[in-house]
Amino acid sequence: MTRTNRRSVSIAPAHNKTSLSKGQKAFNALIRQIEKRRHHLGAWEVVGPVFQKKYTDEFLPLEKICTDLQVKMVHCLEQAFDQKGLTKSERRTISVLITGLAGDLIEEQDDAQLKAIYNRHSQSDFDSEAAAELEDMKSALEAMLGAELGDDIDMSSPEDLLQRAHAKMEEQQAREAAENQAREERRAKRKKSARQLAAQARQEQEQEQLSQSIREVYRKLASALHPDREPDPHERQRKTALMQRANQAYGNNNLLQLLELQLELEHIDQSAINNISEDRLKHYKVILKEQLGELDQEILHVEARFRHAYGIPPFIDISPDTVVRNLAGDIAGIQQSVRDLKQDLLVFEEIRTLKSWLKSVKRQHATLHFDEMPF
Repeated sequence: MTRTNRRSVSIAPAHNKTSLSKGQKAFNALIRQIEKRRHHLGAWEVVGPVFQKKYTDEFLPLEKICTDLQVKMVHCLEQAFDQKGLTKSERRTISVLITGLAGDLIEEQDDAQLKAIYNRHSQSDFDSEAAAELEDMKSALEAMLGAELGDDIDMSSPEDLLQRAHAKMEEQQAREAAENQAREERRAKRKKSARQLAAQARQEQEQEQLSQSIREVYRKLASALHPDREPDPHERQRKTALMQRANQAYGNNNLLQLLELQLELEHIDQSAINNISEDRLKHYKVILKEQLGELDQEILHVEARFRHAYGIPPFIDISPDTVVRNLAGDIAGIQQSVRDLKQDLLVFEEIRTLKSWLKSVKRQHATLHFDEMPF
């Protein structure tokens, strides 16, 4: 987001006034909110590449190392299960560890060996459990949508099920939108009362006034910037670039950018900003509110894309000020997990150290959920 030469459009109190009017205060408040959204979007533009590089160069390789060590841990536990010298209680502890760890790994990678080990120690079948969970998810989604998702879904794929549910939701929304449009069209064909006609006329007049407010600012810029009227090649090139900015701002109904261009080109000064009429401020307030809403939507889209790209769930707060720091914390956590896993794998070298380790793990398992186990 380019901020070169950007000057504030905020209204300042005149030398003979101690405070701003209500309209001027509202105008300034909207300008501040828009600037805050702009800064937020600009921060996402800056932090995105930084986060991606750190994620790709540091997090993903560590995650791969950690996963490989966890797979190795499952196989070591499987081999240890049949060793002589272990009690039934110790073997049960091994089965619990294998079931939890292998189950998590299989959800990330479809490994036939891990499934066979899981099935042996869970005394169930991973694929059957997954199919039952997907069937429950399908029933829940159908109940939520009030419609069947069909029998042709790949019931081995949660992604396919969610995509079908999303498509069904979009289909319902499109149908509702079409029904609403048809209802509005029928309503529009009915004979309107004098009050309705007057309200419509006022609305159309207000909309025309809003368009006229933006059009006036744009016309002044276009008149001064028209490249064809400039004989100097370098100045023509500069004006062409500025005209492109003006055209883009006008096309987007971006009043603030047009006003900023006027300030940048010194077509208006602070005095002109301070003396915008109250009627014009009312028009500007409506336009700026629309612009603020569009910026809020853009921020939502940017953050949704970020979450999707890096698998961040919706219940975790994200902001450009914290995501890199949080990623550094995640990297530190994985580094610790790798160190712990490497240390834990050493216990399989002797039955004595294995039994001692199983005893300590069992004590932890008594107070922690398996997902919170050290590996």
